[in-house]
Amino acid sequence: MASSAPTPLRQVLEERVRQLVLETETLFADARDRARRDMADQLNQAVRRIRQTSNLEDLGATLVDATAAFCPAAALFGVSGEMATGERIRGVSEAVSRNFASLEVPLGSAPALAGAVDSRDPVAAATMSGEVSEALVKLLDHGPAGRASIYPLVARDRVVALLYAWGTLQGPAIELLASVASLVWIVLTEPAAPPPAAPQPEAPQPAADGLVAIAPLPAGAPAERKAAASWDELPLEEQRVHLRAQRFARVQVSEMRLFEPDAVQSGRAERNLYHALRTRIDGARGTFHASFFLPCPSMVDYLHLELVRTLANDNPELLGGDYPGPLV
Repeated sequence: MASSAPTPLRQVLEERVRQLVLETETLFADARDRARRDMADQLNQAVRRIRQTSNLEDLGATLVDATAAFCPAAALFGVSGEMATGERIRGVSEAVSRNFASLEVPLGSAPALAGAVDSRDPVAAATMSGEVSEALVKLLDHGPAGRASIYPLVARDRVVALLYAWGTLQGPAIELLASVASLVWIVLTEPAAPPPAAPQPEAPQPAADGLVAIAPLPAGAPAERKAAASWDELPLEEQRVHLRAQRFARVQVSEMRLFEPDAVQSGRAERNLYHALRTRIDGARGTFHASFFLPCPSMVDYLHLELVRTLANDNPELLGGDYPGPLV
């Protein structure tokens, strides 16, 4: 039996459904774009506040305040030896906050915290006594089904603090804040370098014709490159510069992933990340070259390594044929 033709009412309803679907998709896309812009604005403000801190106490308070915008609650532990000590906490009651200030957690009793210190990488853990310590579970009233993330702050190749966040959180944003705070920590604790001694000019030697030839070095001339040495052979000051360069590279690439997700995705798909992110990559390369490569004769292009590892998923070809390659 042949099916009957659609009635005018059915046609009207089907057309209305199609319109509603299109309207819903448009509203969803607009909401998604607004959410991305709002998140980018929040991150920009948080990073700016962290960079403007003038001492470690302000840095800790600002970091925890900024992190609390991306999760229900967050805390900062100082790390000294085998002990993590409570310093700052947000998103809890006043009584819990007071008790947290005197909390000491042996790393041996908190494998998740110890893992973040040992690996120097973020760690996700269940909020159980066997993972984050019995003392922390009791204080924060953690349930066994909960999850927490621990982000280490690394300064001069050592974990100096742990950023602890729990509940539904935005991990990439918090990891970026921890990376920026690590850089600021290094800057705030960097010993002031003595002013360079005024150079003593050498007496010019006359040439055969009695004239004096003067050939000054060009401004911004790079330090003489030297053969790569093992880490232990580098002077302490050069080791510190290398560590700052590594953290700078990680922060720059993390910002690209967070602030330019569409460009990263399209760049990977088209196998030309450099074209999709040229302005950001060129800006980061220029800063890296001036701040780290020129003054340090043993410097490695950590920015290039991070671009390949994190942005291009260990596939250099994804950077594209126009990518200029590592600094030399």
